Amino acid sequence: MPPEPDHPSANLERLAPDELHEAWPALSDEERLQGFALLTPEEAEEFVARLPSRDAAKLMVVLPVAARQRWLRLLPPDDVADIVQALDEEQREGTLALLDDAARDEVRALLVYAEDVAGGLMNPRYARLREDMTAGEAIAYLRAQKQRTAEMIYYGYVVDSGQRLRGVVSFRELVTARPDTPLRELMTTELVTVPDTMDQEAVSHIFARHDLICIPVVDAEGRMKGIVTADDIVDVVKEEATEDMQKVGGLEALDAPYLDVSLWHLIRKRAGWLAALFIGESMTATAIAFFEDQIAQAVVLALFIPLIISSGGNSGSQAATLVIRAMALGEVRLRDWWRVIRREVASGVALGSVLGSIGLVRVLLWEWLHRALKGTMLYGEHYALVGLTVALSVLGCVLWGTLAGSMLPFLLRRLRFDPASASAPFVATLVDVTGVVIYFSVATLVLRGTLL
Repeated sequence: MPPEPDHPSANLERLAPDELHEAWPALSDEERLQGFALLTPEEAEEFVARLPSRDAAKLMVVLPVAARQRWLRLLPPDDVADIVQALDEEQREGTLALLDDAARDEVRALLVYAEDVAGGLMNPRYARLREDMTAGEAIAYLRAQKQRTAEMIYYGYVVDSGQRLRGVVSFRELVTARPDTPLRELMTTELVTVPDTMDQEAVSHIFARHDLICIPVVDAEGRMKGIVTADDIVDVVKEEATEDMQKVGGLEALDAPYLDVSLWHLIRKRAGWLAALFIGESMTATAIAFFEDQIAQAVVLALFIPLIISSGGNSGSQAATLVIRAMALGEVRLRDWWRVIRREVASGVALGSVLGSIGLVRVLLWEWLHRALKGTMLYGEHYALVGLTVALSVLGCVLWGTLAGSMLPFLLRRLRFDPASASAPFVATLVDVTGVVIYFSVATLVLRGTLL
């Protein structure tokens, strides 16, 4: 039975766990403590399990010492390690001192690992069994050890005297087998394991590929260190998706919730990319200046610059987003680059043709409407050639944008950078500069001898 929350108060109306969880970010420390104190013990245990480690750490800090100790001893070691890592340096040792010796050793062993690898995610408490046990002996042993086994008991892990993993047996097989059946006859030896140093994103891919609910973690010598469970991976997927979205949006990934990040830290995370993108966009002005003579001869061309470069930027951002997400899900690998190029060339030509046709119709329709309403020419006597220039330029920019957007993630992955860094703003900036070159190169070819 979990410890009962302390400091109940009538100042705060009792909220259901879901309501309290939703309101949690907006509450003060005192209101959080009061709301938590009004939960039943069962509700409180579920509520703490749902809290992000940073919020759980803040809650532990404001709880009275006795209640904090009870909660820390109740929580699984991996959850306690997450809470300790979220605390300030000066608070960590005091928190660890509240644990019993065995739990403290388990948590310290987890703190050796980085937060984003399998060893940092795993729970060191799991159901250990010996190969020479029978099904009946294994069930009796697990009943006696229930306080020290994993929080999610679906499998027993058969290890030898050196803690090397030999096999896995499900509890369904244990309870349905004859009591005298040896575990070696029941256990599965074709195992899916992850090394303790594997990145958490790669672990999540293995979970998805094999449709697992938990997976054993082993060290370089094959010794079992713990298990990673599906609820841990849910948090990983959310964290990785958030990080990728922030990078795709053109900023460094935040290492804390938005409202917990200081204003200066938030500005610093955004300023670097914005400055780089600003410098990149300044190259667009340089490119336009290079074609100053063409613009002076045919001012009408300047009207369509935003239309041309935005079409390429938008198509490039789409392609980059699709490929980055496919890479994150393991759907696309480095060796698939040629297949992606072929698909994006076909997509770029098709999409560019559609948008180019719209651009051509737009020029012709606006010219016709302007003549019908005002009796004067809008784009000049060579308006058809202007429309053709716009159409061909849009086709070229969209094709180039899709190629650039789809290949940049491959290039970054090959250079061992995060593909998410091929953010939509970065791709758009690159295509803006080259789009100006494509536009005026096409204009020079199509309009030579007429406007140019």
